[in-house]
Amino acid sequence: MSIELRNVKYIYMPKTPYERIALDDVNLTIEEGSFTAIAGHTGSGKSTLVQHLNGLLQPAAGEVLVDGVNINAGDKEGRIKAWHARQQVGMVFQYAETQLFEETIAQDIAFGPRNQGLDENEVGERVRQAMELVGLDYQKFRDMSPFALSGGQMRRVAMAGVLAMRPKYLVLDEPAAGLDPRGRDELMAEIQRLHKKWKLTIVFVSHSMEDIAKMADKMVVMQGGKLRAAGSPAEIFAQDDLLQETGLEKPQIMQILAQLQQAGLPVDTRAITPEAGLRSLREVFHLC
Repeated sequence: MSIELRNVKYIYMPKTPYERIALDDVNLTIEEGSFTAIAGHTGSGKSTLVQHLNGLLQPAAGEVLVDGVNINAGDKEGRIKAWHARQQVGMVFQYAETQLFEETIAQDIAFGPRNQGLDENEVGERVRQAMELVGLDYQKFRDMSPFALSGGQMRRVAMAGVLAMRPKYLVLDEPAAGLDPRGRDELMAEIQRLHKKWKLTIVFVSHSMEDIAKMADKMVVMQGGKLRAAGSPAEIFAQDDLLQETGLEKPQIMQILAQLQQAGLPVDTRAITPEAGLRSLREVFHLC
């Protein structure tokens, strides 16, 4: 199963002097179980694209299908199927702590499941499970105010509120934006854990090439509303012309290895993560 965009076009403020094409004939398939990163400069169409994945925005042309269902269907029967399909895609916005509003963490996480019409026993169980998924101890945190937490913990509460609705696909728009280094590392580790242990399909927008290289198995590059390239991070980072045209940089380890190669060391400049780069250096210096 998958999320599929077929020839999707989106126009901001159509038929006005400020009309702007934000997505232009985008075709993309996000396979269930994958970890897909979306990269590109500000204004490239990244956030607009992900807001189409659960129907927050509707295309001016083209289709968005979740597990084969058109989530923007117009007829009555189609709208019912579309509603259920959209529930499979959970969205966590940039600066997600602004989504928090309840007095306690448990109440905030329970808001979504209650609106799905679930009974209180099921709601309570989902709150507990969602807190476990994001690494928050239920007994310790359930009655605390979400506004008494650190920035990284608040992001995790917001993520738990989405996970409590049991989506198959989790969409994260710049999840680590504005966090201190410790909060950022903790949050990214939780996202990796969700993908690996709980088999969640992850789609995330990021400006960090290091995060993309470390976490994603597929990378999508946007520029000017167009999908410029899609492939594994290693495949994308090997395309110097593409990176130069789109204004993206290679991960720092690749830049360091390239400099070492220029200095005469026979290192493998294809290593995209620090771990792979370290292995290359060990081979060069014959270290254990």
